[in-house]
Amino acid sequence: MSFLLRRPLFATVAAILALIVLLNTVVVVPETRQAIITRFGKPIYILNQYRADQPLGSAGAGLNWRIPFVDNLVWVDKRVLDVDMERRQVTSTDQQRLEVDAFARYRIVDPLRMYIRARSVDGLQAALVPNLGSELRNELGKRPFASLLSPEREGVMENVRRGLDRVARQYGAEVIDVRIKKADLPTGTPLDSAYDRMKTAREQEARSIRAEGAKLAQIIRAQADADASKVYADSFGKDPQFYDFYRAMQSYQATFLGDGVTKPSPTTMILSPQSDYLKQFSGR
Repeated sequence: MSFLLRRPLFATVAAILALIVLLNTVVVVPETRQAIITRFGKPIYILNQYRADQPLGSAGAGLNWRIPFVDNLVWVDKRVLDVDMERRQVTSTDQQRLEVDAFARYRIVDPLRMYIRARSVDGLQAALVPNLGSELRNELGKRPFASLLSPEREGVMENVRRGLDRVARQYGAEVIDVRIKKADLPTGTPLDSAYDRMKTAREQEARSIRAEGAKLAQIIRAQADADASKVYADSFGKDPQFYDFYRAMQSYQATFLGDGVTKPSPTTMILSPQSDYLKQFSGR
């Protein structure tokens, strides 16, 4: 101790060296990360490895140690990660060319295999992106464009997820979910043609609905006329004089007052007081 006190510069250098050794010995592993310890490039063991049956932080997070200057750390995220696919063109069974933008969510469950096969998370994502595009192309190529706008879309995404998961397992990862962010027709002629087809289909549907409505209206009017004729016939059979009076009143209204919707044009009528048409005015 006295030796160090007599030489403060040497003591300072020794303290700095001891601190460096300590910092290279102690490893603080966060709950959200896994650490692969490599010795001269060879993986030795894994700290805080992901376990499906254990919550985060219970499998080795916190303080750990390594051999300083010999063991190196390779950090691997323990959380759910995303991989985005650039927009690609896919052809459906009805020959619709679609521009599809999708993404997948995955988790690294075997960091050692990931390190051996892909060396890093970036290498893993570089391997998953083309396979995601291939799985989407194969799956969407079996279905029409309309299936992406229906509940069948969920089944399509599940099939893509399973196919991509088989590839991801080879790299020590599992695919949790796959989703399509956007599926559009290319701008230009394909989009215009699809719009024209949709417009034509809706116009045909509208014409069909109008024709069906006109048919039902004719049926209803015919039934109403038949019911009215029956009522008139029944009333004529019960009281012929009242029936003549009622029909005359209807005729007078239509002639002199109009139908209540359109106003009649001015008309001059010269009739004899003894005319049969005016008999209801003369009383019985």
